[in-house]
Amino acid sequence: MHEADAGSPVRRRLGLFLLGAHGPASIPALARAAEDAGLDDVWLAEHHFTAYGTLPSATVAAGHALGATRHIEIGTAACVLPSRHPVALGEEAALLHALSGGRFRLGVARGGPWVDLEVFGTGLPYREQGFSEALDLLRAWLSGAARLGAHGDFHRFREVTVSLPAKMPIWVAATSRPTVELAARRGLPLLLGMDADIAQKKEMLAVWAATAAAHGHDPAAADHASVHLAPGPSPRLEELLARTRDYVRIDGSPPAHRDLDAYAARLRRIHDTIEDLPGVRRTLLFVEAAPDPYSAASSAAGSVGWANS
Repeated sequence: MHEADAGSPVRRRLGLFLLGAHGPASIPALARAAEDAGLDDVWLAEHHFTAYGTLPSATVAAGHALGATRHIEIGTAACVLPSRHPVALGEEAALLHALSGGRFRLGVARGGPWVDLEVFGTGLPYREQGFSEALDLLRAWLSGAARLGAHGDFHRFREVTVSLPAKMPIWVAATSRPTVELAARRGLPLLLGMDADIAQKKEMLAVWAATAAAHGHDPAAADHASVHLAPGPSPRLEELLARTRDYVRIDGSPPAHRDLDAYAARLRRIHDTIEDLPGVRRTLLFVEAAPDPYSAASSAAGSVGWANS
């Protein structure tokens, strides 16, 4: 929908990033609004045990959105990998890929040090040391292999049949340099969130490009995605951010409580202009803080003023 500058083959895509802030039932309706508006994709966030998001399974929500649409791509931004067995997630992804005719996109995240790790029985060591192993097992499962076994520190099982082989890309949500470098060493594109400003995103993209090149991957082939607050009024932003206060840390320590008014003001300021970032082919707009998210989704294509274009 949004073409790159003349002479460049890179195509910029415009889509939505959704938390399910208006309830799970809003997801298919917003996906249809995005498709009707000619947007390219919709990506769904996954959260557990918090009112900040109402989608405890981004893959289930994605399946419903895929069924409600016909052409648009639907992705996860992101499935929290330490809350999932990577093989189970791989099987779900392959199934959604097959059922949707290839319209499903899989993004994963390390997630935070939340009580989720206690509930799902994985713990902090899995989040900190096991994430790379889980990511590699997921990659192997979605490599098109017919059979696969595991012999790692966190996953060990005999070779089994991959009942639905699929070769699919994986995006990695990243907020820290170690996760950026981990993804880059594997040539996996990034999902960059709303918290980072343009300078921070450019720094992460530069680190990714240098690391990827050092490990034999072509930075020019990157298909990164970046989330931005949708242009226009966002009166519900403070209310949505306040829901993050019910996060519970696994170690029992209190979560840091930001000055939400100041944080919301910062988000509005840093997303006042949406720049064309190097390697970012997918710009995802967060519309659920708008007065009418359905109208915002419908008008998103005309609301973005691309910088440097």
